[in-house]
Amino acid sequence: MSISQQKPTYSTHILSNGLRVIFKPDNCAVTYCGIVINTGSRDEAENEQGMAHFIEHMLFKGTSKRRSGHIINRLEHVGGELNAFTSKEETVVFATVLNEYTERAIELLADITLHSVFPQKEIEKEVVIIIDEIQSYNDSPSELIYDDFEELLFQGHNLAHNILGSPQILEKLTTEKSVDFTHRNYIPAEMVLFVSGNLNWEQLKRWAKKHLETTNSQTEKQVRIAPGAYKPARKTIEKNTHQVHFMLGNIAYNLYNPKRMGLYLLNNILGGPGMNSLLNLSLREKHGLVYNVESSFQPFTDTGMWTIYFGCDPDNAARCEQLVYNELEKLRTQKISESALKKYKLQLMGQMAIASENKENLALSLGKSFLRYGKVDELEKVREMIHAISAEQLQEIAQEIFDPTKFSTLIYK
Repeated sequence: MSISQQKPTYSTHILSNGLRVIFKPDNCAVTYCGIVINTGSRDEAENEQGMAHFIEHMLFKGTSKRRSGHIINRLEHVGGELNAFTSKEETVVFATVLNEYTERAIELLADITLHSVFPQKEIEKEVVIIIDEIQSYNDSPSELIYDDFEELLFQGHNLAHNILGSPQILEKLTTEKSVDFTHRNYIPAEMVLFVSGNLNWEQLKRWAKKHLETTNSQTEKQVRIAPGAYKPARKTIEKNTHQVHFMLGNIAYNLYNPKRMGLYLLNNILGGPGMNSLLNLSLREKHGLVYNVESSFQPFTDTGMWTIYFGCDPDNAARCEQLVYNELEKLRTQKISESALKKYKLQLMGQMAIASENKENLALSLGKSFLRYGKVDELEKVREMIHAISAEQLQEIAQEIFDPTKFSTLIYK
């Protein structure tokens, strides 16, 4: 039997309300579990910007049977942890507990995602906290530039929404608006319960049915509209920072494009976390012009984006930009040698194997992959896909994505 034909090491189940369950057994004392919801900042109306992230915070502030203090202590009293985050397309609430408290964690996750009541007094307190978070974020140009760049890249589209939102909109939020947003978006058929631990699968299915098989009169999520025609733009913003913060990028492949794995590899070669990335070798090691330079590829369900970021002394900005263009031009015009490509593939596969040892991240990946693809590729299957990528394919991707006529650029100075 080939690697790609081997039986999956996970089990799945669908509840009567459409909520999906995925379980990966792990012979350890700790359970990692959570609920991933197909809702993020792109699902907000124009007058709701920041709502998805705000709701994530408010899930901890009270349900029909618990107050905020009870939610906080429910897992911490047994040494567990409860956390959450929001992205452009997902909200994730997750927990870590000893195996014997798994049902307690699942029941709590179900309660806060399906039965939160959003007390107005708690809303008013949390708005102040999130506005402080926004102000703190605005003081960090190396982080803020990513949000501003997304607004430039997806201008006029919901993907341009800042995840944290704006103080003006947040200050107008009410219990009624919060209930309406969750009713429209927290739909069981758009949710996945993911669990990894030393558990009995049949027992886990019974827990899921007991705590998550609730109804929601809203059965279909509003269809997302893909971004319109992309128009490259260049923008400079006066920030009076000590460094110039520079970002360029382009629209890229979505989550379902067969070329996405090739771009993952190519991006890792160009500006991934390794000190031997082409951009790091050029801008930092060879020329000593930057402390940090990186590239990233973020696919979404119907589009994607690829970016490069660096910060440098204002006097070196033009030179750094030219060095970036030089590396991109090499990838567009020269095929990577077979010997170099083999090393790059080994590097990416090694990084992925090491990352898979982080069991919390592995569980999160389990849930998100099942939400998006209805399956989870085993590490060996992913290795097969990476091995199959050719130098010709990488050059073709570089010519498409690294086309300088398609770049948008944002500069803080």
